[in-house]
Amino acid sequence: MDSLDARMERLEGRLRRWQGLTLAACVLAGMGLGTAALRKPALPSGELVASRLVLKDARGRTRATLDANLPGGTALVLNDSEGRPRALLGVGDDDSPRLRFSTAEGESLAELMVFSDEAPRLTLSKAGGAELFSVGLQVDGSSRLELADVTGRPRAILGADEEGSPGLLLVDRRGQPRVELRVGRSDEASLMLEGRDGQVFRAPGVQ
Repeated sequence: MDSLDARMERLEGRLRRWQGLTLAACVLAGMGLGTAALRKPALPSGELVASRLVLKDARGRTRATLDANLPGGTALVLNDSEGRPRALLGVGDDDSPRLRFSTAEGESLAELMVFSDEAPRLTLSKAGGAELFSVGLQVDGSSRLELADVTGRPRAILGADEEGSPGLLLVDRRGQPRVELRVGRSDEASLMLEGRDGQVFRAPGVQ
């Protein structure tokens, strides 16, 4: 029978061989992982992908929201210190871009919008919703500026048709035209005045 010392030497030899094989396997595995990491394409840096982003202040109140899933399109909404929406930059479901500024109650005070890629319009309103001022271009190439009273009824309308011929129209509180001044396409000038009783004065055309 083998002596105890001989058996111990054989066990120690086997243990050293297993340790060597284990170390070699670990080294090979590490090299394989390193190679795979080098071959993996790098992710783009500085890019955040999300359908909705909310920014909050130190008090936990929402100060800005960027949402791409709104029923009316995509919009960036900026809130005041109380979390109330005050400014909006968005694109509607008809792809018309708009910029809007509102009161603390959510009523529009100023809005810039573009229709059909070629008809921008700017409106200024009073608290309560009545538009007091608007200016814009029409799809047909004409332009129009309106000044309204406190009820939102246009009282003075300055415009030019698609060929650039200008005109000024003044309207009374009932919405009836009272003064019309125009320069025609052949550069003739005209003036029309209408009284409350329906009498009309037309100045002779002037070339």
